[in-house]
Amino acid sequence: MRWIMPLFLCFAAAGAAAENWQLRPGDTPFAQAELQALPGQSFQFFDGGESQYGRNGAYAYTYSAENGGGTAWGTYRIARDGSICVDFTNGFNRCDLYVRNGARVILVTQKGERFPVR
Repeated sequence: MRWIMPLFLCFAAAGAAAENWQLRPGDTPFAQAELQALPGQSFQFFDGGESQYGRNGAYAYTYSAENGGGTAWGTYRIARDGSICVDFTNGFNRCDLYVRNGARVILVTQKGERFPVR
């Protein structure tokens, strides 16, 4: 009986995290099959940046020349709420949620910023 309450609290915390995303009407988070297909894919954004998800959990974000160029390296994992969490080699980390809205794919940050994918 002692372990039931901590287990319940873990599930409640995971559910609460999923509800904190600032979604808009029509936003549908990526399905589990789409998340499982993420390794080996890359997404190009309208600002010229590109996110690359390696098959081995490696992650790279390459900035456009207009935004200073360069690449930020790290590793990624898929969280229980369907978000993609990246731990960068510089110590920074973040989680983002990919959603579909109509025919568009959009990256939503924890702050609610939205970055459409080309």
